[in-house]
Amino acid sequence: MPITEILALCMIGAFFVMLLAGIPVAVCLAVTGFVFGYAGFGPTLFNLVPARIFGVVTNYTLLALPLFIFMGIMLERSKIAEELLEVIGLAMGGLRGGMAMAIIFVGVLMGAASGVVGATVVTVGLIALGPIINRGYDKGVATGVICASGTLGQIIPPSLVLILLADIMGESVGTLFAAALLPGLLLSGLFIAYVLFLGIFSPQKVPAIPADERAVYSGADLAGKLVKVVLPPIFLIVLVLGSIIGGVAAPTEAASMGAFGSVALAYFSGRLTFDVLRDTVRSAFVTSAMVFFILILAQPFGLAFRGLGGERLVQDAFTFVPGGMDGQILFLMLILFVLGFFLEWIEISYIALPLFLPIFAQAGVDMAWIAILVAVNLQTSFLTPPFGWALFFLKGVAPPSIATMDIYRGVVSFIALQLIGLALVFLFPALATWLPGTIGW
Repeated sequence: MPITEILALCMIGAFFVMLLAGIPVAVCLAVTGFVFGYAGFGPTLFNLVPARIFGVVTNYTLLALPLFIFMGIMLERSKIAEELLEVIGLAMGGLRGGMAMAIIFVGVLMGAASGVVGATVVTVGLIALGPIINRGYDKGVATGVICASGTLGQIIPPSLVLILLADIMGESVGTLFAAALLPGLLLSGLFIAYVLFLGIFSPQKVPAIPADERAVYSGADLAGKLVKVVLPPIFLIVLVLGSIIGGVAAPTEAASMGAFGSVALAYFSGRLTFDVLRDTVRSAFVTSAMVFFILILAQPFGLAFRGLGGERLVQDAFTFVPGGMDGQILFLMLILFVLGFFLEWIEISYIALPLFLPIFAQAGVDMAWIAILVAVNLQTSFLTPPFGWALFFLKGVAPPSIATMDIYRGVVSFIALQLIGLALVFLFPALATWLPGTIGW
């Protein structure tokens, strides 16, 4: 084996050792990239890195990231999500599992409005976890449905994952948004079907809200409240996604409309204050800076790994996988699923994923389909112990009566549902390819 390929393997090993030692991922990327790149190329590497970083920071499409992050955080800080959950919960509370289904609907709406998982999980956890437990819900079901519904923002457009995958795979953002719409709704449907199943066969785990509590609003008042509270966010979502998928506006333009629309919704609901605006801008800046910092420092790592022959090593390893192209895709899914136990989605996207993509691109596989398979797979990384971020987010706001094992137990069923969703997208590629093809992307 050539010395450069040995260096490539050592580079991957050093990265994981540093990561497990608790060193921030951005530092791990930069140090291993520069050290092993210098060992393999000498100072030549440092001449190539600035051009790669310049390409990242001047990528116009990535401007949509901070704007969508701002949009989601504004909807969360202005309490619009809280009102959504209250009204939808009362409207559906007469059903067994109605409150859980309301949480899923709010997860869909918040995911479509922002793509920020942490905001949705924390908001719904703060608002709903205590009341839903007090109403007799099983702790595992309650925590599982909140974590799972919060992760829907990773697949339902405008997902931050899809924006970065579009950059990595060389696909348009509009194509991936269109491709992800049906799989995202499919996952939401699987979650709702599971709650309905529990309502029929284990009603004690998902009891209905008592009638006297639902009597706060009359039928007409509740209908009016639904129109007033639910329609404006839906209109904003349709405006943003419709303009991108329909080709009317670029992702950055649609994201700016979404950011402005979230401010307008907060203003007309009477919740736009200086403190809310300041906190939203600060949180959006910090989150965006984290994403771009990792993105920039991933460049020397990727450059060094490819230069050392790591990409060729991966391609050679894939030739030993049985089952042809289907076997190779399943092997990639398995690798990404296992990495999701230990790494965040952004680390997987910019470290592991680029190593495998050239194989599928050369084989002529539909990259939009691969991107959606990857996105659904990465969604599970938020739920898989021990480092699933949705679990951490919820534990941070959960009452003391909720143990960590309650949360772990609760997410198992939803991880299985996500794997079923992944299998359906794999077996029926038209779920991802039909809509982009129909609208001409």
